[in-house]
Amino acid sequence: MKGVVLAGGLGTRLLPLTKVTNKHLLPVYDRPMIYYPIQTLVNAGINEIMLVTGGNSAGDFLRLLGNGKQFGLRHLNYTYQEGEGGIADALRLAEHFADRNPICVVLGDNIIERNILKAAEAFRAQRTGAKILLKEVKDPQRFGVPALDGDKVIRIDEKPKQPASPYAVTGIYFYDAQVFEIIKTLKPSGRGELEITDVNNAYIRQNELTWDKLEGWWTDAGTIESLFLANQFVAQTGANRMG
Repeated sequence: MKGVVLAGGLGTRLLPLTKVTNKHLLPVYDRPMIYYPIQTLVNAGINEIMLVTGGNSAGDFLRLLGNGKQFGLRHLNYTYQEGEGGIADALRLAEHFADRNPICVVLGDNIIERNILKAAEAFRAQRTGAKILLKEVKDPQRFGVPALDGDKVIRIDEKPKQPASPYAVTGIYFYDAQVFEIIKTLKPSGRGELEITDVNNAYIRQNELTWDKLEGWWTDAGTIESLFLANQFVAQTGANRMG
């Protein structure tokens, strides 16, 4: 399995902090935000990783991360997303890197208390389709929200006004090689972007999507409030814990 970290975007919800830098380079407690999703993949036994970024700060990632040796990687791959095409559009750029291998995708502003090792092992055993990780939250309307029928996800609604469940779809996804063919069939949403929720719903229609609950706390760090919360969480308990 290979890993992809998506670290593009303009970070407009974090202005003025992001006026002169990419949001994933902002500090979360004692290290840059981008360190956390990379460590999430490394802790899941994934050592081939590609970073997808964009904007004017792309070169700063290379200066910060180099070849990834501080994470025990022999090599860290990079690619560049032009414009703002959405999460699925950014993922599309990793097709050649994936080389028909299964992938684990982590959004660059997602930070977790523990690890995804069990989910990664389960997906390796699953071999095909997709797997998402869910977390119960107080404000699911901010996220993609699964509608459940027993233990089965029957659809995912993007930022619904009336959530069908108290769960959020976290920004951690497992996909087989067909994800790139699915992306090619997508049409831009009302926001003009290729939505990752549409990718997940395509797998649901094929009856090929499974899910697990994410253990420990989880937060994105894409708003001033959630960035502040992430700093508090990491200061109190640490992140990417293996115990």
